[in-house]
Amino acid sequence: MQDGGASRRSFLKLSGAAALLSTVERSAAASGAVQEAASAAGQARPGVGSLVELANPLQGTNSTRLFSRGNTLPIVAVPFGMAHWTLQSSDDSSFFFQPQDERVQGIRCTHQLSPWLGDYGDATFLPFSGEPAPEASARASSYRAAEMKIAPHLLEMELMRYRCRLELAPTERCALLRLTFAQAGPAGVFVDLPGEDATARYDATRGMLIAQTRSAKKYIPGGGITTYYVVRCDAPVTGLEVKELRGRRVAMLRFAAQAGKTVTLRVGTSFISADQAELNLTSEIGEKPLEQVRSEAAAVWNEALGRVQIGGASETQRRVFYSCLYRALLFPRIFHERDAQGKLVHFSAFSGKVEPGVMYADHGYWDDYRAWNPMMALLYPERLSEILEGWVNAYKEGGWLPRFPCPGYASVMTGDPIEFVFGDAVARGIQGFDLEAAYAALKKSATVSAPPKAGYGRPAIAEYEKLGYIPCEAMVGAVAETLDCTLGDFCIAQVARAAGHTDDAAMFEKRAQNWHKLFDKETRFLRGRMADGSWQTPFDPHTWGGPYVEGAAWQYRFSVPFDPEGLMQAMGGRDAFVGALDEMLNQPPVFHVGTYGREIHEMSEMAAVNFGQYAHSNQPVHHVLYMYSAAGRRDRTQHWVHRVLNELYSVDNFCGDEDTGAMSAWYILSAMGIFALCPGKPEWTLGAPLFERVEIHRADGRTIHIEAHAKQRDAFLDRVTLNGRTVRGSTVPHAALVEGGWLVFTQS
Repeated sequence: MQDGGASRRSFLKLSGAAALLSTVERSAAASGAVQEAASAAGQARPGVGSLVELANPLQGTNSTRLFSRGNTLPIVAVPFGMAHWTLQSSDDSSFFFQPQDERVQGIRCTHQLSPWLGDYGDATFLPFSGEPAPEASARASSYRAAEMKIAPHLLEMELMRYRCRLELAPTERCALLRLTFAQAGPAGVFVDLPGEDATARYDATRGMLIAQTRSAKKYIPGGGITTYYVVRCDAPVTGLEVKELRGRRVAMLRFAAQAGKTVTLRVGTSFISADQAELNLTSEIGEKPLEQVRSEAAAVWNEALGRVQIGGASETQRRVFYSCLYRALLFPRIFHERDAQGKLVHFSAFSGKVEPGVMYADHGYWDDYRAWNPMMALLYPERLSEILEGWVNAYKEGGWLPRFPCPGYASVMTGDPIEFVFGDAVARGIQGFDLEAAYAALKKSATVSAPPKAGYGRPAIAEYEKLGYIPCEAMVGAVAETLDCTLGDFCIAQVARAAGHTDDAAMFEKRAQNWHKLFDKETRFLRGRMADGSWQTPFDPHTWGGPYVEGAAWQYRFSVPFDPEGLMQAMGGRDAFVGALDEMLNQPPVFHVGTYGREIHEMSEMAAVNFGQYAHSNQPVHHVLYMYSAAGRRDRTQHWVHRVLNELYSVDNFCGDEDTGAMSAWYILSAMGIFALCPGKPEWTLGAPLFERVEIHRADGRTIHIEAHAKQRDAFLDRVTLNGRTVRGSTVPHAALVEGGWLVFTQS
């Protein structure tokens, strides 16, 4: 992407089966009982062990604006946590952590899903001793990165300047920080809040620092959202001073440190009120010691990661796999909270009011629909059901489904990709949300014009309905937008049919065939057209921009995943189609900057690796290697997919923006030997497993076994059976796979 709950919803054992405890379960179980269950869950399944220790939060953090190796943050949180805790080492408002920086400015509570979209509601905490200046660069302390311990459930580091050991453990909306100073004397903690209207005060009666910051973010009604923080300190507070700096306020909560004696800070957050933040803190942490909070977070992660167990993998492969699975379980973030009456409520970034029910936020569906959504339908369907309920709530509160919830209606990237999200989920049998309302919202987005840059609906609907494509005069990225419309039509048709609207389903399926209007028989590429029907000229398949977005004609050549047979026929048959795929992967990674006018980081990342025009660093090509399987050449899918898995992923890096689980989910599915070629088709396209054994433990108690048996290294696994029956073709049905059993790949 270029510039562009108090009930814990934990992973628990229910009725002896590995299941995700949903926040929408209305049980009145006390927080303590829930936490005890969470602790037991971490050890419930034999062989799970401490998988959380395999995940590397630093993976992908060594990135810049010019070259991405993930553009991630080292996040300490629980799965889908509302509050993410990370390191801040730089004054850069978006790229505020770099692993090579020798100093840290604080521990930041962040809600940033991408550096290209910025943060909101953030606050940075830094313990100090003496009398340092409050400015971020002036207060910064050196730390020994090699000695720091960071995992999804914990952070431990030494602040060398202040001779302070800092430990942190997270919950869904809160965190516990334990500080140990080596020397006695005046000390305290900075609480850095963005915005000149940020406030902080100490309520001595409640023994609590109360702070709030309002982020002026354009994706929220009224231009902002207030985030509330409460901080309890177990050391006697000697004072609070608030410094007014340009564009921010920094509170200095002071106390006296005693050598070797710990000081505990308990931090609660809320998007609703300070009282709600205190309620969240009481219900999630209360008086628990750090060790308990940390072990409970580890148990939640171990159960989540233990949904998939792999065998026959090297230690490096295990670390890459579980690092990716950790990444895939961070977004979207929970946005709902439980009020004093035990009801789920949320601040709505769509209505600007506090509304009932569940809500999620911060997910880029342009990036995520190809792999993340089908991965969730396979591994965590109960969580996906709740997330979809949240998006339906967004429609009911704001009148439209969000295109790119960040946390509200964000006008980012192309099309209206939430159409793909619902199409795939409904086709795979995900339930638990208002299907009729979802369909009404989808039909509206595809047929009713929305204001430009509104962050919902499709662009250029009138032109698309009239011509069957969006002409280049109408907007930049017309080919990408048209192809998103056709895929969206296909996906909406699946929802229409499930909701009983058969006539609408037929209409949308017919519209999906509009992709033919962009296919140029002469060049055999999908090209931009003018309103008069002529092709846009000049045409160079290596030129980025213009009618394409973050790519060129090569990266969009195979963007008809719902009709591969039709695309093969248009290209001249299967052999010609396979030849075009071969050409894509075996030519030099040439690019021309086109209308971008400069080399953007996606171009640089494609050129840095030896995969031709296959730019795995960005999502538009993520289905392409599985087109080989659709054409009957699963051997080539296996070859190229395994090259990508082995060469473009590591414990430390990705090959481009990770994008809220998109890059990670591709690895997880592909390493298991399956992929969802097209959203809205309830099937899995076959590749070949990277590991000898995979076990998927479903919430309903069923187990899916995937095995690979080869007589020699890198041999093509040409025979596939499902429960002993030979698989003919390149796919297996989703319903058959989730029934459980054995999917076996062998070298015959």
